[in-house]
Amino acid sequence: MTRVLITNDDGIESPGLHRLALAAHQGGFDVVVAAPARDSSGASAAVSAVAQDGRIVVEERHLPGVDGVPAYAVTGTPALAALIATRGAFGDPPDVVLSGINRGANAGPAVLHSGTVGAALTGATYGCHGLAVSLDLADGDLTDDDRHWDTAAAYAVSLLPLLADLPHSTVLNLNVPDLPAGKVRGLCRARFGRFGQVQMRIAERGTGFVRTALEDTGARLEPGTDMALLADGYATVTPLQPLGEADVELPELPEPVNAARSAPAA
Repeated sequence: MTRVLITNDDGIESPGLHRLALAAHQGGFDVVVAAPARDSSGASAAVSAVAQDGRIVVEERHLPGVDGVPAYAVTGTPALAALIATRGAFGDPPDVVLSGINRGANAGPAVLHSGTVGAALTGATYGCHGLAVSLDLADGDLTDDDRHWDTAAAYAVSLLPLLADLPHSTVLNLNVPDLPAGKVRGLCRARFGRFGQVQMRIAERGTGFVRTALEDTGARLEPGTDMALLADGYATVTPLQPLGEADVELPELPEPVNAARSAPAA
């Protein structure tokens, strides 16, 4: 039976994680949950933790409505939870790191900063398959109880059997519209769009502080990209791979300035 570690970056109390764990458990997978004790959004693949006497603090939890699934709150980042899981911290190492369901889409190159995606990439770096799943919160006025977490969970679980046939270390980045399953127009492979339709700017600088704000860039959505397809009501999937050496040729390397040189032979 495929063993699945479920983690996220919104914290172990998030409803998206609970619905994902339930869907994977009901799908017949061997599920264990290990997620940050508190929100770790934007953590990317950082592996920091709170330690006491050199021990990473881990607390057993019970997830409401997900009976029979062991769960652990980790006082660290989602990537750390994935990393120590591959080393047997929560029982047998997982075959798959399933990360999410994130509040908000993780699209375009902004996935670089996502703790949800960072956990899946970390798992892939250490021998697991990886799937990151996010729910696109187009309507910002809804509460968590009104979100369609089950739609995203169903798409994620349907993709799990495909992972074994993908090249080693491949991670799938899944984004799902916040819609009932019957209203999603389908699942499409998508390429990355630009860095996102919302960008950070410096709103104020003062003595000892900087204040940031988000603003709409007004950029046109590019057809075929994750952002454009999500806006049209499609779920999107984009294959990723962990950071690796670039296959490029470098020009002749310069000598360091003022570098000490060996004295010429007498």
